[in-house]
Amino acid sequence: MVSGDVASSERMMTPELMVTGEAIALEVLPASPGSRILSGIIDYALYGAGLLVTLVTGATVGGRIFPQASEALVAALLSLTLLGWLVVVPLAVEVLTRGRSAGRMVTGSRIVRDDGGAVRLRHSLVRALVGVVEIWGTAGIPAVSACVVTRRGKRLGDLLAGTYAVRVRNGVAEAPPILMPPELADWAADADLRALPGHLALVARTFLQRASSMQPQARVRLALQLAAQAEPYVAPPPPPNTHPERFLAAILAARRDREFMLEIRDRRLEDQARAALQTPPHEVTAPAATPRH
Repeated sequence: MVSGDVASSERMMTPELMVTGEAIALEVLPASPGSRILSGIIDYALYGAGLLVTLVTGATVGGRIFPQASEALVAALLSLTLLGWLVVVPLAVEVLTRGRSAGRMVTGSRIVRDDGGAVRLRHSLVRALVGVVEIWGTAGIPAVSACVVTRRGKRLGDLLAGTYAVRVRNGVAEAPPILMPPELADWAADADLRALPGHLALVARTFLQRASSMQPQARVRLALQLAAQAEPYVAPPPPPNTHPERFLAAILAARRDREFMLEIRDRRLEDQARAALQTPPHEVTAPAATPRH
């Protein structure tokens, strides 16, 4: 059991903790407000320092190179610098590290979607854009307030993006991937899984990753419970006499594979759009170089 003083400080941050009758806990723990605030201080102190160094360097070097620069040019360069450090750099860090950052590495946390999956570009973009007002524009007061009062310690950017911070030092990240049961592959390929709640998918994934360490009776009971909760959200229902753990594995593997295919499609569309922007309009080709005599 958790002691009283610890329980009082962590009660708000344990809504995802499922405890079986045999006192076996499946931990799906959001990061505490304290760790979120600390990671934010580290991250935005680094971004602020980078912004300050860039501004000082730009003012010093730019004043020497362009001593008579117009106000419009200075304003444009300043806007680009602010955009880079306030939006582009945090966005790039979060996307490239798949939800990590310097501050989150120190505090042992990661940003994930509400269903426990990895964040994608659109989630990080929403968080970065909201952060301009929520953190930079108001000294982080709305972000701290939201982290303290919301159930999963979310800031406003998380509420809009559908994300939150979780602890990554509890062994879940090192668990083996969930595999598709061969006998359910055809059924899962045609099943509609869009209505499956993110919280239920997250708890089911945690259960499957830790099922081998549970007592047999508790494992069977919890598998049946989770399968019964998930079945109303899946259409058509699984074949008769399907094992509950294999049913859960099938729907989670199918969701993961579909998200992976969507990510590949998004990247392909981004590549095509980038290539189209680089193509001259109206089939205009670059003029051939004139030979020198």
